[in-house]
Amino acid sequence: MFWTFVATVVCGLGAAGIALGIRAATRNKAPKWIIPVFAGAGMLGYLIYTEYTWYDHKQSRLPEEAVVVNTETDGIFWRPWTFVFPYVTAFSTVDVKSISRDTNSDDIVRFTLYRFEQKLADAVSHRIHIINCATRELVPLGSDGTPRIDNLKVLEPGDALYKTVCVE
Repeated sequence: MFWTFVATVVCGLGAAGIALGIRAATRNKAPKWIIPVFAGAGMLGYLIYTEYTWYDHKQSRLPEEAVVVNTETDGIFWRPWTFVFPYVTAFSTVDVKSISRDTNSDDIVRFTLYRFEQKLADAVSHRIHIINCATRELVPLGSDGTPRIDNLKVLEPGDALYKTVCVE
């Protein structure tokens, strides 16, 4: 977050420098107000750029065994451009090295699901899940290792998570 702040300030100063150059080239005939306008536009432009490239940047830093199974896009009220051009605000990955069939049934698979979320400071969480490949029932495990049946979800046959864990 600190480096994002530094980069934002540098972009604002750079854009203000361009405005100062415009004023110098026009022998100060360009209005003075373009300096803070350029600075604000430079900072806002950098922040928008980082929001839209966040997913690609995070995905490029994932190891090969991490397979993206879900992405979420969101329109945000105070960022009206996101309703026209939505961007990825969160995504989930499966660590394919964590997939194991360590129960009596070959249909029951245990794996680790990671969730990355773009916030003020990026958030990463992980949770161990089990899935019944025959019925496509997905259940997270609690911290004590017991299945949380109250959070049971039935996945669609074409779901990327189901395909990654059960089919491949």
